[in-house]
Amino acid sequence: MIKERRSIHYDADLATEAYWLQNVLEPFPNHFHDYYLIGFVEKGVRELACGGEKYITREGDLFTLNPHEPHGCRSYDGKPFHYRGIGIKPEVMRRAMCEITGQAMLPRFSERILPQSEYVCLLRELHTMIVEESREFRKEEVFLLFLGQLLKDNAGETLPEETRDETGIGAVCAYLEAHYAEPVTLDGLGDVAGLSKYHLLRSFTKQKGISPYRYLETLRIAEARKLLERGVPQIEVALQTGFADQSHFSRFFKRLIGVTPRQYSEIFNVGRQA
Repeated sequence: MIKERRSIHYDADLATEAYWLQNVLEPFPNHFHDYYLIGFVEKGVRELACGGEKYITREGDLFTLNPHEPHGCRSYDGKPFHYRGIGIKPEVMRRAMCEITGQAMLPRFSERILPQSEYVCLLRELHTMIVEESREFRKEEVFLLFLGQLLKDNAGETLPEETRDETGIGAVCAYLEAHYAEPVTLDGLGDVAGLSKYHLLRSFTKQKGISPYRYLETLRIAEARKLLERGVPQIEVALQTGFADQSHFSRFFKRLIGVTPRQYSEIFNVGRQA
């Protein structure tokens, strides 16, 4: 039986994470990240669902996802796939863009898939240096060169400032962001939006590309990552982020992030013990 391997490596120099998933068959549910996710399929064929469209990504294809862009993925042909990727937080991207363009901007990458992209070689080199914990300045050099090329060919606009819409969906998002650690009900969200539960579900999913419940779960996982990075014990993280129990937290964390909370926490424990 082929063994699945998932790992995350954190690079303190770039403040960037590198993801490496091998022999993956379990699908990732619809979710979003609060950071940019840029990667490539190393082996196999993967189906990416994003923005109401489905994309087939093969070996050598580069993919880009913007912050808060709902998506899900799975094996396309029922066979395991491998992929490598990096996660870049908005504040890190803004600093990099300032270096590249002279402006503290946040790009919006327009093409989700770049077939057989020549930039895969640069990303592979960067990913390898992060995994191998390289301290050479070549790492930062490749990081900036890669983003500069991607900006030139795949960013048609900048991310707009977050706005609240007039239908109450923005108010629901703000409520969830402020109360993610508390019990939340659909009745309560309907009251916040001024909509019936049914119309809230339809409107929210249409505008955000993700259901209110999945949005809440994603917010909880984003906060859980921050707590784990600070060394907070898993049981406390589960309680502080609103999960019913540690088991539920661990299952959903792995489905969304690709590794268990313990594996994720160990990445940062190594840095604290050094």
